[in-house]
Amino acid sequence: MDVNRHASNIVYVRWVQEAAIAHWNAAVPAGLAAACSWVVLRHEIDYKKAAFLGDVLQVCTWVASMDALTSERCCEITRPVDGALLARVRTRWCAISPETGRPRRIDSRVPRCFGLGVLAGGA
Repeated sequence: MDVNRHASNIVYVRWVQEAAIAHWNAAVPAGLAAACSWVVLRHEIDYKKAAFLGDVLQVCTWVASMDALTSERCCEITRPVDGALLARVRTRWCAISPETGRPRRIDSRVPRCFGLGVLAGGA
């Protein structure tokens, strides 16, 4: 909680990251997932309403697009009890090699795991 008694900006970023990781692990087969890690290039958060201590929230996430090296992911954070939209989020992630920590091309099979077509920019 922040000084205004609602969830701080840092908490929203953590929720988005946790949802992204869970979605990746659920959608991508383990062998394929292990060959790629991700770092955030950009977070864009539009705050609509505050979240308070004790709120039960839902984070819905989806991959909007992928190119050879990056992925754009969207999230909506809602409070189901009243249907309030608390935040809309767009993030840009860069694929990296877990071994080197350097950018790596996204495997051409990954977009299909998220219902996307062929990678933009070739792969």
